[in-house]
Amino acid sequence: MGKDGAEQQPIRNHRDLVAWQVAVDLGLKIYELSKSWPKDELYGLTSQSRRAAVSIAANIAEGNGRKSTKEYLHFLSNAYGSLMEVDTHLEFAKRCGYLSDLEFEATGSLVVRCDKLLSGLRNSLRQKLQSPPPNSHLQPPKSS
Repeated sequence: MGKDGAEQQPIRNHRDLVAWQVAVDLGLKIYELSKSWPKDELYGLTSQSRRAAVSIAANIAEGNGRKSTKEYLHFLSNAYGSLMEVDTHLEFAKRCGYLSDLEFEATGSLVVRCDKLLSGLRNSLRQKLQSPPPNSHLQPPKSS
């Protein structure tokens, strides 16, 4: 059971991860917001923001598709770096006057949510790396 008392469904692929779902929402929000940014930013802030936003969800998906936990953590680290890049781009967009305070706050809350979910996923995987495998306390049978 999950923290909220609901039964947790098994994770079949990246689409089942809430971190990936929120990252996609954030990416779509960046695309929506950047449509109204000045055309002279098309190859600057607009392009950079969109690429970084897409990279968050893409790295979560790619990491989930990897065979080892270490590889997965590497891609989650990349996703986190892209998230911080998006956060910085949003700050620039706000200071340049491309975002209202309301848009900045709403998008910032998505960034914070994505940050928390990514951190939780990374911590969970780190614990998995440090935990002994199940039944490791059992000794192999003695040979006669």
